[in-house]
Amino acid sequence: MGELVDAIQPDQWSAPTLCLDWTVHRLVEHLVGKNLVFTVVLAEQPLPQRGDGVPSDQLARAYRESAAELLDAFGEPGVLDRSYLGPLGVATGAERLKIRMYDLLAHGWDLAQALRRPADLPEDAAEESLAFARADGRAVRPGGGGCFGPARPVSDDAPAIVRLVAFLGRDVPAA
Repeated sequence: MGELVDAIQPDQWSAPTLCLDWTVHRLVEHLVGKNLVFTVVLAEQPLPQRGDGVPSDQLARAYRESAAELLDAFGEPGVLDRSYLGPLGVATGAERLKIRMYDLLAHGWDLAQALRRPADLPEDAAEESLAFARADGRAVRPGGGGCFGPARPVSDDAPAIVRLVAFLGRDVPAA
């Protein structure tokens, strides 16, 4: 994901994405904000103010910094075994890691599409994320709304990342 964010050219920040009416800029702000939210949930601290308005020329660095903080938080001893209360309810650290992973993969695909770049995302992680998202049930909102909506049709032999984003409500090209 960091490589995709780093690849954004100055004229691409205003490009539309497949996520609501978000631009590339807004999508990256969302990624930064969610990294910060997950970090404070794991530290059992109050949710941060998720103000928008980070200038485009600072977003790539903000993403890298927030991702590093999140990796540090997930690296704390015992963090995967404990339960935490957050915006999606109570979940273990291991479940939170899986939730963050499918969110990052889906938005990585969104970003790749917006930038017209290959979605070179790890298939094994996408396969595991798809299995978790299907079993967990928090990812898809039956009535739509938000960035993840009702599952869309996709070929069973499509790449795992395509099956994941289709499950999370993205219209994908026919295989």
